[in-house]
This record gives sequence, structure tokens and C-alpha cells, in this order.
Amino acid sequence: MTTLDINIKGMSKTEKLQVMEALWDSLIHEDSEIESPEWHQDILAGRQQKIAEGKAEFLTIEELKAKYRQ
Repeated sequence: MTTLDINIKGMSKTEKLQVMEALWDSLIHEDSEIESPEWHQDILAGRQQKIAEGKAEFLTIEELKAKYRQ
């Protein structure tokens, strides 16, 4: 994996995005399904509960970026 890491660091942003796109395309066309970890369900259930209780916070992308830049 070290050789791969070194090659990735030398790639341009455009090259990295092209590789990511090729990987996603490859995954989409595979017959096998990737199973989500159990903790994903826990996170989703917690979020659904917050929404049902009116405690969820919805942000635009711009608001989210600003929140984490602070």
C-alpha cells in the first residue's frame, strides 16, 4: 500500500477525481452488494428520532461549511 500512497500523492486533483470516478463506476457494476455495518442503522435511527421529535437541525451546504470553518 505504500507504493500506492506515494503514487496518489503525486497525482493531480483531476487525476485523483478520475480514479475515484472509475472506482465508483466499477463498484456500481459489480453483482455483489456491499453490506452496511450495523452502526449505520443506529445512526439513521437516531437521526429519524431527532426528526420525529422536532430536534433535528437542517443546514444548507453553505451553512455547514461555515459552521466547520469556525
